[in-house]
Amino acid sequence: MSRRIFLKKSSCLTLGILAYPAFSNALFFDAMDDVIIGHNSHKYKVNLNWGNLDPLKTPVKDCHEMVQDSKGRIVLLTNHTKNNVIIYDKSGKLLETWGTNYPGAHGLTLLKENGEDFLLITDYERHQIIKTTLDGKVIFELDYPADTGKYNSKEEFKPTETTVLENGDFYVADGYGNQYITHYNHKGQLLNIFGGRGTEDEHFLNAHGICFDNRDKENPCLLITAREMNILKRFSLDGKYLSSINVPGALICRPVIHKNDIYFAVLKSKEAPNDDSGFLLIMNKDNEVVSCPGATAPSYREQQLEDLYQTVRLFKHPHDVCIDDDENLYVAQWNSGQTYPIKLIRV
Repeated sequence: MSRRIFLKKSSCLTLGILAYPAFSNALFFDAMDDVIIGHNSHKYKVNLNWGNLDPLKTPVKDCHEMVQDSKGRIVLLTNHTKNNVIIYDKSGKLLETWGTNYPGAHGLTLLKENGEDFLLITDYERHQIIKTTLDGKVIFELDYPADTGKYNSKEEFKPTETTVLENGDFYVADGYGNQYITHYNHKGQLLNIFGGRGTEDEHFLNAHGICFDNRDKENPCLLITAREMNILKRFSLDGKYLSSINVPGALICRPVIHKNDIYFAVLKSKEAPNDDSGFLLIMNKDNEVVSCPGATAPSYREQQLEDLYQTVRLFKHPHDVCIDDDENLYVAQWNSGQTYPIKLIRV
């Protein structure tokens, strides 16, 4: 039996204590207390109890993304219109909620201007990008880029993510729409558009996530996921294709850079027998995969990463990962039965 087939068939057997059907975060606390997941220098203890709230008072639907603000608070974006934004402290205590107007709330990016935190929210049902304060005051709403000629109507624009440069410029990834990347200045004025749907190097299938990579100060770039292609693509800031990083078997969501590493939630394993087959993926400063919490240990053969598969049925459609200042991870999940985020404590 080949390694690939073996891994697929064993994906639901490894650590059998967790190999259960989909479950709410309220289950298996005792069984999970001492479970460690991850590989090499990035290993984590699972905490399923973090952030659980009364769903009658503070419900969630799809928990799409999370960020940490300048005060150390953890900000969660959900598309439940009773409370689109939920703000926790790091212990999981509820601090505040707001937002009732974002049915397609998907992308959440923190930006700072003159020492103040703001949020960029993408809403694919409203076909808009919305800039708000941390308490929900709307600064501006940005509609689809009609003047580019790339869109026949607002319905073709379904933005999934933004990223912000140090000068306040920001980019929008239209991951559920026509797959273009639009570049704006801090006032929301269009500067450039590139990408579009296709399988060529400069195009995308599901341009789901984007982030500004300035780890190399002399050569900053954009990292953009082509999720359905299992590829992370690098572009210059003016929209020129640079290179690709293949992540076979992994439908990666947005890249999140913390220090010298890149973190991803992986929605699912591409060819796994179960749809809820997601895990996490961590790359080092050289863009090499070093840890896959919840999945097979990363392995390279002839400098090519081998296919990755879920090994622990802990995550169900993980959609984003937030890294706090203590190196702990918080995992937001889409279509997970309205569960709250999972915390992974760095060990």
